[in-house]
Amino acid sequence: MTKAIIINGGNSVQSRLTGIQQVIEQLLTKDGIKSEVIHVHQLPAVDLITANYASEAIAKEIVKVGEADIVFFLTPIFKGSFTGILKTFIDLLPQKGLENKLVVPVAIGGSIAHLLALEYSLKPVLSILGATQIASPIYIVDSQVSRTETGFELEAEAIQRIDKVWEAVAPKEKVNV
Repeated sequence: MTKAIIINGGNSVQSRLTGIQQVIEQLLTKDGIKSEVIHVHQLPAVDLITANYASEAIAKEIVKVGEADIVFFLTPIFKGSFTGILKTFIDLLPQKGLENKLVVPVAIGGSIAHLLALEYSLKPVLSILGATQIASPIYIVDSQVSRTETGFELEAEAIQRIDKVWEAVAPKEKVNV
């Protein structure tokens, strides 16, 4: 069975980034792909900041990435780049930790002006970790994600953007659930 891991590099589960994460989770479930989420900000901060490779909590999450066939990297864009929170986790991945995996970069930002941040800041780092199959990045403007009383709602255009990239890279042997 195909496994996916969603690495959420945001700083809060109340972030609009979580709304995007939930849409991706639903898409994977619909296609019969088992997924898990790593909320990096919930991992031990000292272990992340000091690059503590011996940390049991970090090692457990690194194993999940190693076992995944598909890895989504989700991040808000701050100051024209992906978050330091996400970078602390990426720094702990093995040198070829993304080899033979489909990697999908996903970001949310305040304006379309930051669209290229994924191309010039995140994709090169993922490439160095052995990622050769990197999907077209998915960029969503934060005004396309609304908080509701029950969670989040994405505008149709944002959902279509996610669907389009997923259709281009999704494993062809889908299992409908």
